[in-house]
Amino acid sequence: MKGKAKSNRERKLRELVKRVWENVPHYRAKMEDVGVTPHDISTARDLWKLPFTTKEDLRNTYPSGLLACSKEKIVRFHASSGTTGKPTVVAYTRNDLQTWTDAMASCLKRAGVTSSDVVQIAYGYGLFTGGLGLHYGAEKLGCAVIPASGGFSERQLMLMEDLGTSVLACTPSYALKLSEMLQQKNKALKLRLGIFGAEPWSETLRKTLEENLKITALDVYGLSEIMGPGVAMECPAKMGLHLAQDFFLVEIINPETGQPVKEGEEGELVITTLTKEALPLIRYRTRDITKILPGKCDCGDSSTRIARIRGRSDEMLIIRGVNVFPTQVETALGKTFGLSCHYYLEVTGSEGHKDLHVYSEMLENLSPEAEERLKAKAISNLHNILGIRVELHLLPPGSIERSDGKSKRIRSTL
Repeated sequence: MKGKAKSNRERKLRELVKRVWENVPHYRAKMEDVGVTPHDISTARDLWKLPFTTKEDLRNTYPSGLLACSKEKIVRFHASSGTTGKPTVVAYTRNDLQTWTDAMASCLKRAGVTSSDVVQIAYGYGLFTGGLGLHYGAEKLGCAVIPASGGFSERQLMLMEDLGTSVLACTPSYALKLSEMLQQKNKALKLRLGIFGAEPWSETLRKTLEENLKITALDVYGLSEIMGPGVAMECPAKMGLHLAQDFFLVEIINPETGQPVKEGEEGELVITTLTKEALPLIRYRTRDITKILPGKCDCGDSSTRIARIRGRSDEMLIIRGVNVFPTQVETALGKTFGLSCHYYLEVTGSEGHKDLHVYSEMLENLSPEAEERLKAKAISNLHNILGIRVELHLLPPGSIERSDGKSKRIRSTL
């Protein structure tokens, strides 16, 4: 079966390349620039011959220059926020939506969600793919779905209590906010599982959420350009995220050179969609840093797994020659008893000598002497994990604004 599945994926790859060559002038021009035709692509080992696709390709062909089907077949559009210019628009055919539903249902089933669950979705609904992606996957499993969307936190808690929510789906940052509110209210809930994604988060934050919410917290991965949530999902063994490999091929490359990394090494995740009709993407550079994990998961599945996303290459800070990801800071702060998981970063100085300032919130107000001891411990943990000295600023409890979606960890950079 394993060989048959591989053969089927490679057949889909050949069909994909032929289809974009015939229907997407932008892709054909890119392939001609590097001297590649569909006849050059036989197996996944030939992927490296094809040019990368980036977010710039989507923006430069805005709004529909990468469509591989007629506009009459489009039944839905989603889009990124477009905070740095025009949004990246993603189109779906009816078959694309069915594929997305199937992939998401499979991911939720892998996480342990069943038809007996009440799933509260606190991802945003609308152009953002998170809410609707989880929604249709959960409904296909037969779950009772609460389309709560983001925000209105008091109402979220009321719905959890009154409707018996057993599975919460949202960003880990928002789950942290809700967990703090619940601790203050001392409500008795039926929560047992959290499906958290849309931003990188650390094992430290996982532990905090599991303790505060009394749940199993699992990571879900996806991005709107590729499909939405449902590209990969953790199982309860927590040994990496299982790829929906019937629908995607993945590679890991060096983000600076674009060359493949050695097996098991960390790098940038590159995804090729195998089944998308409206907007297929070939070798899409996600900018997400991860690696392909070897061996079989403890759940018994030997399919492709990726490590949890460490961060984004375009959000990586280089401080005095050292690469720093916000999740590393989160891990260090989480090792310091007395600090919350709320923090943000600022970079100051000149291009030749940058300094990293870490602003971290204390769990309670302390005496000056106790605060100094806490600060010294946190600085030591940060140095041990980051390998550099940073400027640490301790803030009073509750002083950092809570997020209803993705947290903005980097407040300013040079």
